[in-house]
Amino acid sequence: MLSRLINFLKACCRSSADRYVHSATDSAGRQDGLFWYKDSGQHLLGEFSMAVVQANYLLEDQSQIESGSLSLLDSGPYGTFVGVYDGHGGPETSRYINDHLFQNLKRSAAEQNSMSVDVIRKAFQATEEGFISLVAQQWLTKPQMASVGACCLVGVICDGTLYVANLGDSRAVLGRLVRATGEVLALQLSAEHNASIESVRQELHSMHPDDPQIVVLKHNVWRVKGLIQISRSIGDLYLKNAEYNKEPLYAKFRLREPFTRPILSADPAISVHELQPHDQFLILASDGLWEHLSNQEAVDIVQNSSHKGSARRLVKAALHEAAKKREMRYSDLKKIDRGVRRHFHDDISVIVVFLDSNLVSRASSLRGPSVSLKGGGMNFPAKSLAPTPT
Repeated sequence: MLSRLINFLKACCRSSADRYVHSATDSAGRQDGLFWYKDSGQHLLGEFSMAVVQANYLLEDQSQIESGSLSLLDSGPYGTFVGVYDGHGGPETSRYINDHLFQNLKRSAAEQNSMSVDVIRKAFQATEEGFISLVAQQWLTKPQMASVGACCLVGVICDGTLYVANLGDSRAVLGRLVRATGEVLALQLSAEHNASIESVRQELHSMHPDDPQIVVLKHNVWRVKGLIQISRSIGDLYLKNAEYNKEPLYAKFRLREPFTRPILSADPAISVHELQPHDQFLILASDGLWEHLSNQEAVDIVQNSSHKGSARRLVKAALHEAAKKREMRYSDLKKIDRGVRRHFHDDISVIVVFLDSNLVSRASSLRGPSVSLKGGGMNFPAKSLAPTPT
């Protein structure tokens, strides 16, 4: 206990002199220590704001916004794609998704010459299959890749329609104006796949009726097979294919009993929403934000301030709450370095997409300049981020 306290004090007292501050233009975002943000940008249908804060020793969250053509064809469709990918066990899966999912979506949209639930589902499937191939290639040299996975949350806005696809427990929340009162209410659009939710546990039991240990309460937390909280993801092949649940995989990931059907799923829950003039903005964020803020609190923070810096304000509000829960000051929390910081909060990625009703109503005819930006911008110095594979 004493050694832990000493290490904590060392982290708190560490000089901030070695912290990097990115002072370039805001076109690719800015960085302040472990905090990256892009306060304002323009997508095809309005403004957007992004922010990322790192807590893990290696940043496991990835995120992106792509606006313009959603297809490999010049004929479109056109719109905006937003993705938040919350990795676990390492950064490899979330990075893979960040590099491949949107391209898979464009390929799928080109095949059907449209945007649809089927196009999005095929993009998820192609991304999962691509990562399986990568794990297979590296199985003998990097078997731990089979235990790495990521939650995957996507929003696609196309022709006045919003598609939300999700694996895991990241969350998409819509801010909708109630004209009669002037309030902006929070409407959760994503279905979450976390074993802490009773309906998810029931789904797992119905899919695995012969396995009484399919979900286990461990240290007051419900976990699938006692190992992982989420029931759907990209990756995590050690719980999808028995071929990857044996040596040389680390023993702590290997199940005692063999399994013949996948325990986790890569099939996303997809919902479709026709956007209305009173739909103001969309918040997509990893669960690191929602651990500290409710849906309505997040919507109120966005609604009650200017568009510029919305995502940064949400992350800061979550960090203030994280500090308050540990009875410490936000200024002291900021001094704690990556790795140690994970004991206080998770990596947090937030994208706020504002919806200009005039632009949304003309969506089918818009051909504005394209936007492509990834959260963290891949601009973090090596000292702050894991090296990005070439």
